[in-house]
Amino acid sequence: MSSDRPGLDPATNPWAGLHYRRSLASRVTLLTTVAVGFAVSVVAFAAYATVRTQTIGSLDESLRSRAYQAASANTMDGLAQAQIPPWALGAADVKIILVDSSTSPAVLHNLDRSDTFAGVGVPEVQVAHGLHDNSARTVWAAGARWRMVAVHAGDDQALVLAQSLEPTDRMLDRLGLVMLLFGIAGMITAGLAGWAVARNGLRPVRRLTTAVEDIARTQRLEPIPIEGSDEVARLASAFNDMLRALSASQHRQRQLVADAGHELRTPLTSLRTNLDLLVQADASTGLSPENRAELLDDVRAQIGEMTTLIGDLVELAREEPATSTVEPVELAATVEQAITRVRRRADIEFDVRMSPWWVIGDAPALERAITNLLDNAAKWSPTGGVVTVTLNYGTLMIADEGPGIAVADLPHVFERFYRSAESRGMPGSGLGLSIVKSVAERHGGIVRAGTGPGGGAGFWFSIPGQAEPPTSSSGSLGAVVGTA
Repeated sequence: MSSDRPGLDPATNPWAGLHYRRSLASRVTLLTTVAVGFAVSVVAFAAYATVRTQTIGSLDESLRSRAYQAASANTMDGLAQAQIPPWALGAADVKIILVDSSTSPAVLHNLDRSDTFAGVGVPEVQVAHGLHDNSARTVWAAGARWRMVAVHAGDDQALVLAQSLEPTDRMLDRLGLVMLLFGIAGMITAGLAGWAVARNGLRPVRRLTTAVEDIARTQRLEPIPIEGSDEVARLASAFNDMLRALSASQHRQRQLVADAGHELRTPLTSLRTNLDLLVQADASTGLSPENRAELLDDVRAQIGEMTTLIGDLVELAREEPATSTVEPVELAATVEQAITRVRRRADIEFDVRMSPWWVIGDAPALERAITNLLDNAAKWSPTGGVVTVTLNYGTLMIADEGPGIAVADLPHVFERFYRSAESRGMPGSGLGLSIVKSVAERHGGIVRAGTGPGGGAGFWFSIPGQAEPPTSSSGSLGAVVGTA
């Protein structure tokens, strides 16, 4: 997989792939060594340049001072006639030349009784002419490097002192060698220290990696031990949160499969029994039309029950809601449609009091959730009983006149497949109220259960919305469904 960042794609930059294939400890060690080496190199270069500049500057100052003293008015008169020994100017390796530019070409007088010095050139003649007060430069003469300083001595003359740089070069070479050796030793020490720090610092990461690999291999979702409170501990805590969520999801999945198998077994067994009876009856004496019609009605009811159960299972097992149309929904009209549907199959009355309430949501899902609540109320209401339905400011209350919900059952009424002891012999799969809760949460709302005004069961289904029909500027309500 290529990287989105330029220069990190191994296909175009093989060094990037090589770098990221290395272990983190080796990369930390390498980066530490490179950083220290760069810092040592900069410091060594700066120190060497400083020492070299100061050494040459000190030498120039010494030569210039001695040249001015020798070229003073009291001694200059006899310089051309008298030969000045080198020790008189404080150094045995000093060349002393008097440059006379009154003639062309200029005349050079070696005052130290040495051979003619070939390093004098134009800058020194210019000093003799008085164009400059003094000059200093490095020249190559007599097979060696010399530092040469010229000072104006008056009357088209200049006094030149040249001193060999061989001792200075030897000193600077030794200094450079010492800095190089110390730099290499520092880089090696930094590499070893970086490796030790990386190994010790990354030990918690290695333990975490080993624990995660063990979980991936064994699939045992056990929490990872946490030590300390640093970034690695926070990472381990995040892994534990993920493991808990994964474990809970796995438990719900297994419970769903187990409960679904249990719930499907009952209608399948009953369906198989009825079909066997029909086959046996046809093979023998046959059944009366009334008994056959009764068995076929029972088969149809069981098939319908299985169809409903499978649809509920698919709805609840789906990780994401099915693609639906999000649109403005008038909740009161949706409630009326659900009441009309339930009234056809239940012998009960409805006491309805509603005010307009508009929401942005999935109309079929909302109608199904409300129908489930009404079916639940109809199931528990006595024959001819009254179900109270009120809608006020986005809260839909549905209350029946049944026995109500036991206190022990209240925390579990919205759980999948949960059925109270009283409801075991009644039709239903225990998924209807779970779907109601799922639809409410998808629309940013809540649903709760309790005791209704008449003492029976009561359910309160609340969804955010507004009393007026939403306009285009109210489209933000749709984000509730889109992100749920």
